[in-house]
Amino acid sequence: MKKTPLVLLAMLSTSLAMAQKKPLDHSVYDGWQSISERSVSNNGKFVAYTITPQEGDGTLVIQATDNSYKKEFPRGGNAVITPDNRFVIFRLKPFFKDVREARIKKKRPDDMPKDTLVIFEFGKDSLFRVPRIKSFKTPEKGTGQWVAYLMEKALPVPPKPGAKPDSLTQLSSLERMADSLARVADSIRRKAAEARTQGLAILQPAKKEGKPASKSNEDPVEEGTELVLKNLYTGEEKKYPLVSDYTFSENGNVLLVETTRKNNDSLTQSLVLWTSLPAGTTDTVMRKFNDARSFTLDKEGTQLAFLAERDSVSKALTKFHKLWYYRPGYDSALLRADRNTAGVAKGLTVSDSYSPQFSKDGKKLFFGLASIRKPKDTTLVDFETARLDIWSYKDDYLQPQQLVNLQSDLRRSYLAVLNADAKNVVQLGADDAENTYLVNEGNADYILAFSSKGNRVASQWQGFSYQTAFTISTIDGSRKIVKEKKRGGFSPSNEGKFIAWYDPELKHYFAYEVATGTTRNITQKIPVKLWDEEDDHPDAPGPYGTSKWLDNDAAVLIYDHYDVWQVDPTGAAAPINITNGYGRKNKTELRIMDLDREVRSWKIDEQLLFNAFNFSNKYAGFYTKKLDVSGDPVQLSMQPKGIVMPMKAKDAEVYVLGIMDIKESMNVNVSSDLKTFTKLSDINQQQKDYNWLTVELVKWKMFDGKESEGLFFKPENFDPKKKYPVIFYFYERNADNLYNYRAPAPSASTVNIPYFVSNGYLVFDPNIWYKNGQPGESAYNSVVSAAKMLAKLPYVDSTKMAIQGQSWGGYQVAYLVTRTNMFAAAGAGAPVANMTSAYGGIRWGSGLNRQFQYERSQSRIGATLWEKPELYIKNSPLFTANKVKTPLLIMHNDQDGAVPWYQGIEYFTALRRLGKKVWMLQYNGEDHNLVERRNRKDLSIRLAQFFDHYLKGAPAAKWIAEGVPATEKGIDWGTGVEGATNIKAGF
Repeated sequence: MKKTPLVLLAMLSTSLAMAQKKPLDHSVYDGWQSISERSVSNNGKFVAYTITPQEGDGTLVIQATDNSYKKEFPRGGNAVITPDNRFVIFRLKPFFKDVREARIKKKRPDDMPKDTLVIFEFGKDSLFRVPRIKSFKTPEKGTGQWVAYLMEKALPVPPKPGAKPDSLTQLSSLERMADSLARVADSIRRKAAEARTQGLAILQPAKKEGKPASKSNEDPVEEGTELVLKNLYTGEEKKYPLVSDYTFSENGNVLLVETTRKNNDSLTQSLVLWTSLPAGTTDTVMRKFNDARSFTLDKEGTQLAFLAERDSVSKALTKFHKLWYYRPGYDSALLRADRNTAGVAKGLTVSDSYSPQFSKDGKKLFFGLASIRKPKDTTLVDFETARLDIWSYKDDYLQPQQLVNLQSDLRRSYLAVLNADAKNVVQLGADDAENTYLVNEGNADYILAFSSKGNRVASQWQGFSYQTAFTISTIDGSRKIVKEKKRGGFSPSNEGKFIAWYDPELKHYFAYEVATGTTRNITQKIPVKLWDEEDDHPDAPGPYGTSKWLDNDAAVLIYDHYDVWQVDPTGAAAPINITNGYGRKNKTELRIMDLDREVRSWKIDEQLLFNAFNFSNKYAGFYTKKLDVSGDPVQLSMQPKGIVMPMKAKDAEVYVLGIMDIKESMNVNVSSDLKTFTKLSDINQQQKDYNWLTVELVKWKMFDGKESEGLFFKPENFDPKKKYPVIFYFYERNADNLYNYRAPAPSASTVNIPYFVSNGYLVFDPNIWYKNGQPGESAYNSVVSAAKMLAKLPYVDSTKMAIQGQSWGGYQVAYLVTRTNMFAAAGAGAPVANMTSAYGGIRWGSGLNRQFQYERSQSRIGATLWEKPELYIKNSPLFTANKVKTPLLIMHNDQDGAVPWYQGIEYFTALRRLGKKVWMLQYNGEDHNLVERRNRKDLSIRLAQFFDHYLKGAPAAKWIAEGVPATEKGIDWGTGVEGATNIKAGF
């Protein structure tokens, strides 16, 4: 087609605009935004969401879903829209720069800048603000008229009479003034305390020798602060002094408050108070206690249970909490259970680590029992006692795992129940019934329990423990076995008529009928696989999962790879494919959307909504279908986008969801029908100034003839006439994420794709397919075949290709450089280099031994070290380190909790001895992936410098060319090049 001069001019202008765009640099990260919070009003008319930069001050946006109204609040967050759709209550955070400055000055927590409470009412421009709050709470349901907020210790000075600050600028000024005054007051108090310590008298008479400083002989407590209960409708306030804890009932008819005594004041008492709303009358539930906690109201707000310790000996080594109960009309709380109550076994007491819980109908009160532990002998001298861990082959769990779980084990509780007005406790949980679950929200006459006792040692190499499940009567504690020695979990039906599970070995679902004790295979008549068909681990594949049960436990909905099946737990009716095989025919995964957590089951005529994902083109969208109607589901929308799970307004057909693609950040969208969508947010407008990236799905045949696919990233200003360097990044299979947005961000461990593509690289992310016993060669089959395929493209510089990966990807990089010399550089984060030593190592983050990982999990060897040592050696890059010719950058940190960092050391020292070009970055105190942002920024600089040097010929930074000796640590970071200014970590 002949192009007109006008068309040619437009094309030239577009080309020039793209050419003028800047490449991303390391300074852009902090300002790149994301949506971090989303909520929708019950009537669906308004949404609240937070736009958050990676570092700096965020913005709360309150917006009408029809886009007719929008208001922004800089530094706002944690927004709550009240149930009546009338108010938005949120925190106003301090300025990021003020917090940073306070941290630099190492200020005490009380001196740090504090949050401000803001109450916004729709239809009004004025705001109600309260500086220096600790927290706020609102009832989950009810009228929406109540809010309670707890103040910080130092209260702000009120504004001058007549002052009405309505702008956020004025508010910020007041906040800073209040902070300044509070700091002065705290400074005076500190100086007074210091002077008293030095024996000086300040504003008080000298103490007489031999006299106590206070009449109180009780231990000091952390004093509470003022709590304000505010009626949002009338503006009335009620204040409670010295409050340490508070909570609303679910429907907002009760506010429960705990107060502390005032130190050095024997006239004040600790109290638990019950305020009835809206009347505002307050009753005292309990007074004079040392500690009260775990306040729990029933669903209707008519009953209270809590734990309290009020022993007269305040310095006892062992504190015994008791279970207390209260309801309106009582003079005070009643003791319901302690270690002496009938039914509590000897050696047990009420656990202070388990919050009491009412059944939904309010007729049962569940709580925890715990072992009475021997107190530590305080007479022993610490430096004279041995410190060691004793490992025994008889231990259920290895010592490192025991130490990781120590605190949770010390807090371990055994479930118990009090039935209505019964005097005796029924113990349900025990050391052989450690996992207990309430059935039918506690209304059922039994609980479900399962235990791994007697089967735990094998978890060292299996990665799991076999479980025995049983029911336990809430009436008398009697047990019935459901299933012995089964892998995986169990789940009761909604009303408790059945207990279901998936058996990985038999690859079917089973249901146990509680009334009859009958167990049935309920999926044997389903003709398709219900387990992961593409799982390539040397282990039994996992199931695709289930959705909710139907009403009255009539059926359960079970997923295959694509479709949904309705399954009768009695086996009387044949399974029904409710999606009619549509998903499988169209390679589209259909999953039921569960948008209301209070709906526990589906109605037989439910109009279901489905999330949909097409595995062929990677489109995402929505379908609908009525449960009791035959035929295919109806498509509402499918689009080349990534979609974040939507939420629904409680009382309206309004959906709020995140939608993104490679060119657009995840933005807030709304829809009334999931067919058409209205975009509300539009973040990261600065992106248009930078050379961005594109992505395409590429398919090719690997060396073994199997087709694979991967994601190919190119710069927005891609020129097919140029030659580009290529970086291959990989980790398992990522091609389904074709339409996900990727933000520029400092690296926790891997190459940031937008940064490198914007700076003139191509990046390819290939799927990797594994064969048992061949993890290294499987990576070679997948990655090198992709590299050979790309090397044939005219715009790829086959001499300037690199590979980079982290953890499992890091291992594959470390292996590949022993198998091929086609890569000009490589980066391996936290790599396993020696499978023979890694096999018996510990994952220090969890305390687990690594054997299961090699035999059954990600490492995919499929055998023990002594069964097939040759596979461990063949797949370990350490044993062929002499073949490496590729310059290799290793990152392995000294607090790595997943891959012991001696693996990186083994590989580095071997390559160093062999005279290979190798570097290792060891970030001090960092874990498997970098956590601290300053270190992430530093790694980003070094990754860019490393690949720029070897793939683009850039001058080598000092750390590459010379290294950085320990004598210069903290002085010279080595990121400078000759003639350039050194770049320090953290900028």
